[in-house]
Amino acid sequence: MREPIVAEVGDADFATAVLDQPVPVVVDFWGENCPPCRALAPTLETLAIRYRGQARVVKLDVHTHSRTAAAYGIGSIPTVMVFRHGEPQAKLVGLRGLEAYTAALDAVLAAGEAAG
Repeated sequence: MREPIVAEVGDADFATAVLDQPVPVVVDFWGENCPPCRALAPTLETLAIRYRGQARVVKLDVHTHSRTAAAYGIGSIPTVMVFRHGEPQAKLVGLRGLEAYTAALDAVLAAGEAAG
């Protein structure tokens, strides 16, 4: 079976799936009963395809994995954060268009290139 375009992560594997990755990771903090969260899913799949090999895109259900959501101060969903080298680099709260997520990820990637 093929790995999903946007993998699900939880409290138990957040560190290895997000913080320990060599590439930036976009994390969608979402909830099953959140219509804007469901509306965001196709946008994040597009982002995952567009940046394959440069970044990963994952999602974390805040109701099932509240420990991680609380640790990053997630108060509203959807919230999308971009992590690089274990540190949050960008945070976008609410439903946005693809260009907002692309701009945030491009900025993180450009900063990584400038630093390394």
